[in-house]
Amino acid sequence: MAAVSMRLPAVRAPLDSSAPRGGEKHLVAPGDTITTDTGYMRGHGTYVEDEKLIASVAGVVERVNKLVCVRALKARYNGEIGDIVVGRITEVQQKRWKVETNSRLDSVLLLSSINLPGGELRRKSAEDELAMRDYLQEGDLISAEVQSIFSDGAVSLHTRSLKYGKLAQGVLVQVSPSLVKRQKTHFHDLPCGASVILGNNGFIWIYPTSEQKDDEAGGYTANLEPVPLSDREVISRLRNCIVALVTHKMMLFDTSILYCYEASLSHQIKDILKPEVTEEIVLETRQRLLDLEG
Repeated sequence: MAAVSMRLPAVRAPLDSSAPRGGEKHLVAPGDTITTDTGYMRGHGTYVEDEKLIASVAGVVERVNKLVCVRALKARYNGEIGDIVVGRITEVQQKRWKVETNSRLDSVLLLSSINLPGGELRRKSAEDELAMRDYLQEGDLISAEVQSIFSDGAVSLHTRSLKYGKLAQGVLVQVSPSLVKRQKTHFHDLPCGASVILGNNGFIWIYPTSEQKDDEAGGYTANLEPVPLSDREVISRLRNCIVALVTHKMMLFDTSILYCYEASLSHQIKDILKPEVTEEIVLETRQRLLDLEG
C-alpha cells in the first residue's frame, strides 16, 4: 500500500521581497505613468499620451541614459545576437531545420550554419542535404548560438563550435527567459557532478558531466549509455532546486543554483517541492547570495 504524505495547514511568513543591494526596482502596470519629463525617449513597452510616458506592459522600468523602456516580467523570448539557446527540432525543410526556442516565431538552423560530423567545415553538397535527417530530426534537442535576427523577428541559429550540437541524455526545464541571468558563459560544470546549459530562451538542460570530451563526433552523436543512479539523483535534485528558485522568482545562474543545491542536501529529493521546504532552502540561498554581494 502506497504511503500518503499529509501536512497540517500552517501560516507561512511571506518571503522577504526586498531587492538586492543597489536600489529598488521600479515596477509598473499597463497604463501607469512612468514620467512626465518630456526629455526622455520612448523605448519598448511604452507610449506617449498627453506629454506623459506611459507603460504598455507590466514589468520593470529600465533606463539607459535618456532612453526608457519596460522589460516585461513574463514574455516570449526575444533573441539577441550571441545568445546561447536550447531548442527542439520541429521540422526538417530544404537546407534548414525549424527549431522551437520559446520565441514568437520558430527559429531557423541552416544547413550551411552547422559543422558536419567530424568537425568538418566545408561547402554543403546535395548529398549533405539528403542526409540532413541523419544529423538532426524532429524531436531532437540542440544547443546553439543566435547568429542573426531576421526582419520579422525570427532567429537564425548556428552550431559552428564543437560545444554546440545535439543533446543526448538529461532533463529539460522550461522557465521564463526573464529569470535567466545573462553571463559570459552559459555552460556550467557544477562541482556536484552534473552540468547545466542555461539557455537565454528559458530552456535549461541538466545532464551528467562527461569525463572526456568527444570532439570527433562534431556534436551529432548521442551517448545512450545508461546513466548511473547517483548521477540521476543529482540531476533530479538540481531540477527540483531550479523549480524551487523559479517558484520564488529568483534569478537563475550557476551560483544561485549551486547554493540552492547545497541548501537542499538535508532534505530528500521528493520533499524539495513541498512549500515549507522550498521556502526554507530559497531563504537560505537568498541570504548566502546577499552575503556574497556584501
